Amino acid sequence: MKRIVVFAMAALLAVTAMTGCVKKAEGQNGSTAVAADSDENVLNVYTALEDEQVADYLTEFKEQNPDVTVNVTRESTGVITSKLLAEKDNPVVDVVWGLSATSLLVLAQDGMLDAYAPEGVDRILPEFKDDAEVPTWVGIDAWETAFIVNKEVLKSKGIDTVPTSYEDLLDPKYKGLIAMSNPASSGTGLLTVNGILNLYGDDKGWDYLDKLHENVAVYLHSGSQPAKATAAGEYGIGVSFGYRCIQSAEEVGSDICEAVFPTEGSGWDLEANALIKKDNQKEIAKKFLDWAISDNIMKKYATNYPIVATGVGDNIPEGYAKNPIDQLIPDMDFAKAAKNRESILETWTERYDSKSAEQE
Repeated sequence: MKRIVVFAMAALLAVTAMTGCVKKAEGQNGSTAVAADSDENVLNVYTALEDEQVADYLTEFKEQNPDVTVNVTRESTGVITSKLLAEKDNPVVDVVWGLSATSLLVLAQDGMLDAYAPEGVDRILPEFKDDAEVPTWVGIDAWETAFIVNKEVLKSKGIDTVPTSYEDLLDPKYKGLIAMSNPASSGTGLLTVNGILNLYGDDKGWDYLDKLHENVAVYLHSGSQPAKATAAGEYGIGVSFGYRCIQSAEEVGSDICEAVFPTEGSGWDLEANALIKKDNQKEIAKKFLDWAISDNIMKKYATNYPIVATGVGDNIPEGYAKNPIDQLIPDMDFAKAAKNRESILETWTERYDSKSAEQE
């Protein structure tokens, strides 16, 4: 598997009525919200994309395929990954849409993905797809660590400064005011931890996380929850991801909340698609993957994320860093992250799980 390097990416980027059902997964340990179906006109999809994005993105596919029923199960990255691993010997899903590349590499290591080159894959930048001649996964966009700061909550604690860096989060004045995503259940949490380990090195990275843990009030079980809860006034700082921090801050107003991208750089990952290996593979699954990297849908991805699989768009969505490539921590190695995923989560759980929220 390739090593994804920001510097190489920067050079490349400088030159982009059907019945629908969206369900929440019922659990993390293999329970499923869809049943295996051999009907060619029934497509089962797992996704970690945001709820409102799924509804918006699917509109075009619905119009183009009015006779197809799409059952979409939407959950956080960690939950979807655990479900897929639990279902390895009896897969019920046809397609994975918008799951982290790190998770897809874990699935690929277990032989769970079928190679497929979607129509138009030649347009996709090399950093956004598996480097096999026929790829097992193809990316659609990049997402990154960000903070959301509730200035009213901080002001109520006598704090009039906004943290702008990872180091700022270690200030004792923020003790008990920080919500962060749990990496065992959240792809955002995992990319944040991987980013910190990459930024500081393993030993100093875990030392940093030990210190951060002292200030964390709770680890929540999705990438969005820290941003939403902070915007609602439950916490002063949410460690989440760019899209959700920006959206949540806009919803309550800039006088209350502010989205911040850490000055040291953001941990990041790719949202990507794949075909699940199974005996009764469907042609509609391949058609869906063709559509999922088409020009029109790529333009929709670009309204939410500044970096998509065909390049950086001309119009960076409001609230993001002006140069989104420079914001990313360089030399993030997704293959290494996938290989070390289990050991990283074991270490994290042993050290910090005491502050994890109850599973809903």
